[in-house]
Amino acid sequence: MLLPGWLDADAQLRLVAACREWARPPAGMHTVRMPTGGVMSVRMVSLGWHWYPYGYRSTAADGTPVKAFPPELGHLAHRAVADAYGGEGEHVSGVAGIAGAGAYEPDIAIVNHYPHGAKMGLHQDRDERADAPVVSLSLGDTCVFRLGNTRTRTRPWTDLELHSGDLLVFGGPARYAYHGVVRTLPGTADPALGLTGRLNITIRQSGLFD
Repeated sequence: MLLPGWLDADAQLRLVAACREWARPPAGMHTVRMPTGGVMSVRMVSLGWHWYPYGYRSTAADGTPVKAFPPELGHLAHRAVADAYGGEGEHVSGVAGIAGAGAYEPDIAIVNHYPHGAKMGLHQDRDERADAPVVSLSLGDTCVFRLGNTRTRTRPWTDLELHSGDLLVFGGPARYAYHGVVRTLPGTADPALGLTGRLNITIRQSGLFD
């Protein structure tokens, strides 16, 4: 479910400021080295639980305790799921019709920073132990987002432009769809954000305590 412009200008500014605080060490923003030896072009910081390829742990990349999951992100994610599945329209099935949405209890957030030229290959979000929806918020530069199918990284897929303030919720059959960022479009962010590149905040339910 894509809700364009879901975050107003003030909400975007508050989130950018919060991301700057979360990015500070200890347990701050870092680069990620994959098991194959490659380094991701995005930088990230985890909240609640630290993501690493491929799982979660309680300590961050620098060995310090991961920052707590902010309650304000939990409130925002609850509202996002309700707006995505509780509105009107032929494609809205209601929260009760989406796996994990009715008892949604997010406890993890991952903030990705895409500098100019960064991208992310097609992947599935399978490191959680819950099938609850994933909430994705975009800030800053527009990106070309590729939403694929649940079976393979190959076609069919759909390319979408995600703009600052857009909300995308992966739930139901799309929860395990392959997805990624093909490219960002430098210079498309509102200068008032004071942000270079793109920030993406994904909010998730880990299922680690279920």
